Amino acid sequence: MNPGLYIVGTPIGNLGDISQRALETLRNAHVIFAEDTRRTRKLLSRYDLHTPLISCHGFNEARRVESLLNRIRRGEVVALVTDSGMPGISDPGARLVTACRRAELPITAIPGPSAVTTAVALCGFVDKDFMFEGYLPPKSAARRRRLEALREESRPIVFFESPHRFMKVLNELDEIMPDRELFVGRELTKQYEQLNWGTPAQIRDRYGERKVRGEFVLVLAGARLTRVGTK
Repeated sequence: MNPGLYIVGTPIGNLGDISQRALETLRNAHVIFAEDTRRTRKLLSRYDLHTPLISCHGFNEARRVESLLNRIRRGEVVALVTDSGMPGISDPGARLVTACRRAELPITAIPGPSAVTTAVALCGFVDKDFMFEGYLPPKSAARRRRLEALREESRPIVFFESPHRFMKVLNELDEIMPDRELFVGRELTKQYEQLNWGTPAQIRDRYGERKVRGEFVLVLAGARLTRVGTK
């Protein structure tokens, strides 16, 4: 393999979803920059890979830039992975990619699973384009303002959400866009994958009072805008 930065997509849940090309890249890399070395080590163990790991997450990514650039300049192959999916999609990675681009060092993407495209394929709302919003603001007031701003968006919108905010977001969607169809994917591709379709209130009622766990991807159907002069 030629020296450079290799952006490697890894499974979003089911470890069997990794590609042969990704495995070859991780096997032949000199080092892997990983968001959480513990989680990446489980993936490597599954496939009997022994490439050294260096942590690279949201709190230390800026400090890893010079080390990354120096390794590539010395002729190393550096792989970049996050906990799941493609680096840089609501995960660390963009800063390192930008640094390599500015330093005119090679960058290669090894495409892999993505929670975004998996949810879009499952929801049935999207036949052309969609909008990726990532994570909504963590504070309720800012989150409500953002949802209000998105009320008239005609494209389906993909969100990520954490389990401790999930029910709050459903309540807010029920207040702001109560009739909008919503898809919720929980633990996509994993053993206990759960798929739900309905209004925000219908989905909220299905979860009831029980504590929710896992990782959530939501797809909100686009607004049905009525043109002036039509019914």
